[in-house]
Amino acid sequence: MRGTEAAVEEALRRLEKTEPQIRAWVHVDADAARAEAGRAAEGPLQGVPFGVKDIIDVTGLPTECGSPLRRGRIAAADAWLVERLRGAGAVPLGKTVTTEFAYFQPGPTRNPHNVHHTPGGSSSGSAAAVAAGVVPLALGSQTAGSLTRPASFCGVAGYVAPVGAWPTTGFTGLSETLDAPGLLAAQVRDLASAVEAVDGTQTEEVGSPRVLLWPGTELADVEPKMLEALRRTGQALAAGELGDQVRTPLLADTHATVMAYEAARALAPEAEHPESLSGHLNQLIQRGRHTPTDEYEAALAVRRAARAEILHLLDDVDALLGPAAPGPAPHGLDATGTPILSRPWQLLGLPVVTVPGHRDLCGMPLGVQLIGHPDRVGRLLGIAQHTERAIKRNAG
Repeated sequence: MRGTEAAVEEALRRLEKTEPQIRAWVHVDADAARAEAGRAAEGPLQGVPFGVKDIIDVTGLPTECGSPLRRGRIAAADAWLVERLRGAGAVPLGKTVTTEFAYFQPGPTRNPHNVHHTPGGSSSGSAAAVAAGVVPLALGSQTAGSLTRPASFCGVAGYVAPVGAWPTTGFTGLSETLDAPGLLAAQVRDLASAVEAVDGTQTEEVGSPRVLLWPGTELADVEPKMLEALRRTGQALAAGELGDQVRTPLLADTHATVMAYEAARALAPEAEHPESLSGHLNQLIQRGRHTPTDEYEAALAVRRAARAEILHLLDDVDALLGPAAPGPAPHGLDATGTPILSRPWQLLGLPVVTVPGHRDLCGMPLGVQLIGHPDRVGRLLGIAQHTERAIKRNAG
């Protein structure tokens, strides 16, 4: 994936055309992007324009986190991930909409496939900007389902790095042991190119992956069309059944405990101004404040044991395949959908790739997610490319 100065101009033209309807961007510095495109470093992403979720710092641009409490805050340095992409020649076009502090309160962004539906959250602007064809690449993050869900709803590919694999330097965090950076792109191949540019991971060619099917029905009312898409994909991959080998309801509850406890501490300064926070965020902070430390430590112990179990399972299989969301993007813009199907895997710090390609009867996207071993990201990306090809062959 390489671009040119013309790629930045085309992105700006596309943005001007789509932004009145999609509202994916909070700040674009067109002159700076043009200037940087002219002197972009040589590299695998030379001249490729990208969007940056507005919890992630870009030198000289605001990082406002979807909150009036951060209005006008200008970043003095690039986040680690932005620096790596710039070093590969990519050009930041601007900042994309995030939900408030990457939690539940929606921003103004609309789903490019139907503007009356949510794009998901919290990486809403990044997913929508890619889906609208403005940029081929955008940065997001995930603490619960903040990247996987909007990727599914907007019909794009998404990658969540293993927790701790990529530094969160220059990110406004929500939960220090759950936050993970990630990427969104139109297709898995472009994701893989970007991941390689960031950390050198090379995608492995995969012929017959060993995959287990996880329908997620013990956690959510997964819609029939999503289950049918999952079934067809599983058949194409000759997937087996995961069964009850992973206690996902326990892990989802444990995730919620850890997230609330850590968010209350990460956002302690903001909590001093409850009138400037949404009800969603005030409730999360209050839950975290009232979670005893011994309950939090017990949750961490559950996570340690479960992670050991899942890594043992992933020594015998290559990936788990499940729904990325319970169904298509819900109608309405006052909520972003549930992250429940991502909570177990984010708790365990595993890499996840969202693979697009399926649609419901109304043409709305349905994404599936592949969950893999943190030490075998290249293989996971290879399986994701294999899966994407299989979906395209069997689209319906």
